[in-house]
Amino acid sequence: MQQVFFSSNPEIKGFLREIQHQVQVLSIQVTLRSVPDLQFSKISVSSISSTNLEEEEEDDDPTAELVYLDPEIDPESISEWELDFCSRPILDIRGKKLWELLVCDDSLSLQYTKYFPNNLINSITLKDALLSISNDLGLPLPDKIRFFRSQMQTIITRACNELAIKSVPSKRCLSLVLWLEDRYETVYTRHPGFQKGAKPLLALDNPFPMELPENLYGEKWAFVQLPVSAVREEVSNLETRLVFGSSLDLDLLGIEIEDNTLIPGLAVASSRAKPLAAWMNGLEVCSIEADVDKASLILSVGISTRYIYATYKKNPVSTSEAEAWEAAKKACGGLHFLAIQNDLNSDDCVGFWLLLDLPPPPV
Repeated sequence: MQQVFFSSNPEIKGFLREIQHQVQVLSIQVTLRSVPDLQFSKISVSSISSTNLEEEEEDDDPTAELVYLDPEIDPESISEWELDFCSRPILDIRGKKLWELLVCDDSLSLQYTKYFPNNLINSITLKDALLSISNDLGLPLPDKIRFFRSQMQTIITRACNELAIKSVPSKRCLSLVLWLEDRYETVYTRHPGFQKGAKPLLALDNPFPMELPENLYGEKWAFVQLPVSAVREEVSNLETRLVFGSSLDLDLLGIEIEDNTLIPGLAVASSRAKPLAAWMNGLEVCSIEADVDKASLILSVGISTRYIYATYKKNPVSTSEAEAWEAAKKACGGLHFLAIQNDLNSDDCVGFWLLLDLPPPPV
């Protein structure tokens, strides 16, 4: 059985070969439009810790607002913010839903919260709030601001344009989403105006997947899995070699996985791997999902764009393998990866994206 090794580190490759009785990468190479029967190896179960956000004391006032910048961080080093501007399951004194602005960076070195009444939700309010963050904390305005709610795109884009900030619609606002989950439990549920059972006003989009643009097609693909140690090696190559892609700081996200845990991924091979990786790099790649019912793989990018990335022949074997891949991803807390190569037998990648498929926040 042919093996797919991604790492260029000889020690990692040797380690992978030593444990190949544990890691069986799918050997069948398939076209993106049609996939024959697949073989998939057993996946080890990993353990994930909850996000290590700053703990709040039980007696903290849930109505208080937060303006925080880590004093040990160089303000000039924070060039990208993550932002959510949405209603909360909280009623104000008028009986109307309270809105909140949350802003952070990917390491939560920056944390800012501010409540707003629902009659002040516009781009001018948001622009003024962004300027206040910069002025109050002595923090330069960022180059980019990521946000994940499509319904707020117009307001956020207008405010950012006024301040010469690039707005980036993306579900890769992972620190922000995890912070929202934490605030729901530690702040919102303790607020005197909290409305238990209230549904989010702005639910996340999950549109029907579209046909994949021609420039994003590869020629072959395979389900693969690698130990965390090998995945970390590939992530380090994003900085040391000319490799397209993006990483996640698992430590900052509070994700703890044993080094021998197997992380599921998808390897895509193409004779035009570099152009393909370059096109993918221009997207905010969020996650890959195996749709067992429709025998396809779904690529999610941005905030509301989903593509049919691959299809395969549906039969009991392929269905079982797709289910196993999804189960492996779930066991790793949603962690998975996408690798683009010149050939599935190559030791190197020209593109590597570490992905985290999180459930939508409770608000």
